[in-house]
Amino acid sequence: MDLIPSFSVDHTAIIPGIFTSRVDTIGKEIITTYDIRVTKPNTEPAVDAAAMHTLEHLIATYMRNDPEWKDELIYWGPMGCLTGFYIILKGDRSPRDIYDLILGAFRSVEDSTEVPGAEAANCGNYLMHNLAMAKWHAARFADYLTKNADNPLIFEYPKTERLVTDDGQHFYDS
Repeated sequence: MDLIPSFSVDHTAIIPGIFTSRVDTIGKEIITTYDIRVTKPNTEPAVDAAAMHTLEHLIATYMRNDPEWKDELIYWGPMGCLTGFYIILKGDRSPRDIYDLILGAFRSVEDSTEVPGAEAANCGNYLMHNLAMAKWHAARFADYLTKNADNPLIFEYPKTERLVTDDGQHFYDS
């Protein structure tokens, strides 16, 4: 079975940032999946589940109401490892091209006083939210993005190099 592209990223080298995960063509539409990495995997603690859930609600609401981006947004949701989010947008933009969107989304959390959709009728786990920790993680990531805006490494995925033998077999280092 082939290793999927997101598992070919060297998770020992990736830092928080905005990365292109994959670009797909569906019919005539180009769709791009971005990796919004909030913490350094396997080094920094992951975002706790309740804060991640809250960030999902707040940022999805922000983006789906942004006049410039709402029609481009297909999906915003957390990674299973709780170190970041995936955003899927129509089109093929560079990570730098969505920097302002991502920074604005995380900055918007600061002013939040409630979590949209955090009622039993609207959410499958409405009791699992933590607005205070979501604000802390959002501010930390937004400050990091601001301080590193000129650092090209926050926009470039580190790839794991895989040796391919003459007969097409992949060799994975242990």
